[in-house]
Amino acid sequence: MVMAVSFERYGRLYYLDPGPHRPRVGEKVLVPTDDGPEVAECVWAPQYVTEEIGGLPLCAGVATEADLQRDEQNRDRRADARLTAKRLIREHGLPMKVVGIDFVDRRPDVDQLVIVYFSAPHRVDFRELVRDLARGLRARIELRQVGARDEARLQGGIGPCGRDLCCATFLKDFEPVSVRMAKDQDLPLNPLKISGACGRLMCCLKYEHPLYQEFNAKAPSVGTPVETPAGDGVVVGHNVPSDTVVVRLAASGRRCACSRADVCSPRQQYEASSTTTPDAPADLPTPVARQATPPEPIPDQQAGQALDGQPPVEQSTDQQSTDGEPTARRRKPRRRRRLSDPSTDTGSTTAGPDDNTGDGS
Repeated sequence: MVMAVSFERYGRLYYLDPGPHRPRVGEKVLVPTDDGPEVAECVWAPQYVTEEIGGLPLCAGVATEADLQRDEQNRDRRADARLTAKRLIREHGLPMKVVGIDFVDRRPDVDQLVIVYFSAPHRVDFRELVRDLARGLRARIELRQVGARDEARLQGGIGPCGRDLCCATFLKDFEPVSVRMAKDQDLPLNPLKISGACGRLMCCLKYEHPLYQEFNAKAPSVGTPVETPAGDGVVVGHNVPSDTVVVRLAASGRRCACSRADVCSPRQQYEASSTTTPDAPADLPTPVARQATPPEPIPDQQAGQALDGQPPVEQSTDQQSTDGEPTARRRKPRRRRRLSDPSTDTGSTTAGPDDNTGDGS
């Protein structure tokens, strides 16, 4: 089971394991902290969840009357400490702004501790201020400087969207945000448009950035000619939330919104062929059995080029076997010749029946 509590009204939610306790919404409970149990309000009654969530702090129980009185006294002390700190800062003329005050009275190593959170444009020498604060509040003093984002988280506020600040409600860690994220989402680069209450880039620029990266990697870029069901055109814009591409048609000049799948080349290749897919290999030509070519006649000048009565080197041709099947070994086809015996006729050579007889002298 899981329950949610908040230390301030409309503040950040903290999730707890209720254990054996079953508080109702609006009741005060004790939440374990580093400085001891503190009083918080239950804003989400204990209920079962579908997934197992481990590592949640265990609720210390329902707050008693003594716990409620102590919490009320600590609130008054924090208000007095804030006023005293602001007054002494003005007297010392320091460029500091008080952001928050914490009052700790249950730490074992210290009786009373006042933690002052402040913001400043640069490092501040507040040694004299600490001595005056300790003398005026009669407690141990700690001053902690925070940045612009932490200042907005501690103070809270309303963002440009009209909702409570993300850092003051559910964000735990600040992730880096860059101007490149605003460019990828086609947002105006005006600092007033993309800055939050803290004066830095809005944290919500990172929420949808992975979606825009995936869309830009697969969709055709602006200026690319595409084919749509309405005709050919050119991409003039993107609409990432609706997963569509804005195309200006070449025939009529009007603009239409087409699904990203209708203008992507893999989808068009798939629809163009019903038997193959875009990832299938190209069709290879079917091999055809090679037939034996008839011998070509050799000119008469080559017929008598026998030196010293020695016949030229014979080369095998692509002949067929007696059973009509082609032989396995293939060579370049050439005319097979038979030379006459040089002892009987030294001046001539005998060719095949289809060739003319050449004079070798």
